[in-house]
Amino acid sequence: MAAQNLIVKRTAYLMLCLLAPQLACALEAEQNNEYFQMSLEELSGFRVTSVSKKEERLADAAASVYVITADAIRRSAAHSLPEILRLAPNLLVARISAQQYAITARGFNSSTANKLLVMIDGRTVYTPLYSGVFWDAQTTMLPDIDRIEVISGPGGTIWGTNAVNGVINIITKNTGKTTGVLVQATASGDVSGVAVRQGGQMGDGHYRVYAGGDRWQHDQRINGVPLSDSWRRQQAGFRTDWRGAHGDVSLMGDLYRGTENLGGPVETALSGANLLLHWERPLENGARFSMQTYLDYTGRDIPRTYGESLTTADGEVRYTVSRGGTETVIGAGYRLARDNVRNSPLLSFLPARRVMHWANLFAQQQRELAPGWRLIGGIRAESNDHTGVEWLPSVKLAWNPGERHTLWAGLARVVRAPSRLDTDLYSPAKPPYFYAGGANFQSELANKVEIGWRATPQPSLTWSATLFHSRDHRLRSVRATAAGNVLDNQIAARSTGLEAWGSWQPVAGWTLDAGALVQHQQWQGPVAAAPPGNDPRRQFSAASRWNIGAAWEADVAVRHVGALATPAVPAYTAVDLRLGWRVSPTMELRLSGTDLFHKGHVEFRSSATTVPIRIERTVALTLTVNLP
Repeated sequence: MAAQNLIVKRTAYLMLCLLAPQLACALEAEQNNEYFQMSLEELSGFRVTSVSKKEERLADAAASVYVITADAIRRSAAHSLPEILRLAPNLLVARISAQQYAITARGFNSSTANKLLVMIDGRTVYTPLYSGVFWDAQTTMLPDIDRIEVISGPGGTIWGTNAVNGVINIITKNTGKTTGVLVQATASGDVSGVAVRQGGQMGDGHYRVYAGGDRWQHDQRINGVPLSDSWRRQQAGFRTDWRGAHGDVSLMGDLYRGTENLGGPVETALSGANLLLHWERPLENGARFSMQTYLDYTGRDIPRTYGESLTTADGEVRYTVSRGGTETVIGAGYRLARDNVRNSPLLSFLPARRVMHWANLFAQQQRELAPGWRLIGGIRAESNDHTGVEWLPSVKLAWNPGERHTLWAGLARVVRAPSRLDTDLYSPAKPPYFYAGGANFQSELANKVEIGWRATPQPSLTWSATLFHSRDHRLRSVRATAAGNVLDNQIAARSTGLEAWGSWQPVAGWTLDAGALVQHQQWQGPVAAAPPGNDPRRQFSAASRWNIGAAWEADVAVRHVGALATPAVPAYTAVDLRLGWRVSPTMELRLSGTDLFHKGHVEFRSSATTVPIRIERTVALTLTVNLP
């Protein structure tokens, strides 16, 4: 009876707000939004954790880090994680098909981009199959994302091999912030979906459970031929958080499956599950100890090509202590993965089954040299089964001439460890091979330097600029031999660039954002047919976020991406619009449109022989209902 009364009360409350929306209702909804009323100065004091594996003010972080807030996600026209990542001006995001993306930072973009480390709540989601990310397997309920911390630049000392050009950490909300019932539904010509979440209190903590499903329609190639890549996906999960005398504990997990139509009855099948436990405990004298462990399973079956079952177990411990002007972080971790590939006559990984091990020790210390001056140095030793122990040192010098400015300069050595694609891939499955993995493939090596400046000179103005240079050695190449084309390490590269972004609030309720990335790359070695990356020399973005009164929001975003060279893709400019209406404290309607001012554009080509898809104009309507 009590449960029925609660449902009746919630339904009556929702209907009342729908029938008689009040200005007070809209104002209450604004006040409940954590980021809505933050000024740019307050956002500069936002706490980030991904730069040094410890909390620090965004304004003080000695790194090129951009934070995508929950409010920015809510106000975007995005319906998936890769589309949300377009909000970060220090990332290159290109769509290849309905669920396939090429995403990187500071160059080397491809359909198998492998120099960007991606995590969800600290759980690494890259695949050892090619050291990249299967983006069709990565999602979470978008309203539950607290923030996405995007770090461009080397992160090897803290995060390990493969954090060569950047780190993305997708951090979901503590369950204390997601109580009640939330329902979100989206409908458009290209994508439709629905998600439901229930949260509440459980003893000394809180919990939430969610479930949802999405469907993407077929794309069309630029020659007008439909591409069989429609996609269906279902996912469910939970999270619990407790705070007690022995520290803070979080337990979370997800279960998902998806299918992609390949034409006729043939479908690609995807499934997976994960479970993560995080425990953090304060110690004496301000020290902290944390432990995290997770299990992850993913399965993929592409008919007539290959299938894979990958199970990963990972554990890490970390100790942080501050004494005087010195702060030290020490940690260790171990990861075990069992990979089982089902080969086909066209493609094979030999051996088909492989057990892989990674282990690491790392330490980083921040020392105050003088008022406003900090020296940050660290080193990581990480072992893998292919090349043994790799050493990843880094050093930074930071200067804070005041609370509103941070300048830093850094040097780092990072590596990209070999993947199964580098060492185990053969095509066809039996000799003579046209394509063969390199048994002696080495780790790719990069030496990097960067100089950055972040400032909030006025409460209404903030900006960041970073100049970077990288020398990369032993990049993956293909060498023709009598036994076939063999993978080795004959390519070197030099990259120089500038990334910058800023925000300005000319009046209360109106924010203007702008970002730019300019880079130049030089290759040495056999790169004419297949360079290690296909990147624009420049990209620019601008956005306007306007709160019209108390109940309406209008957002405009423009991005320009320069041309790609090999394979050739022309430059494009896209304009996205969004109109949001706070119908009541519990309901929001969002009308969004992407690529509105032309019929479509191409963003990426996997090879010169493939006919790429055309990203077409879309209009979507999203309804979000949040009952406390």
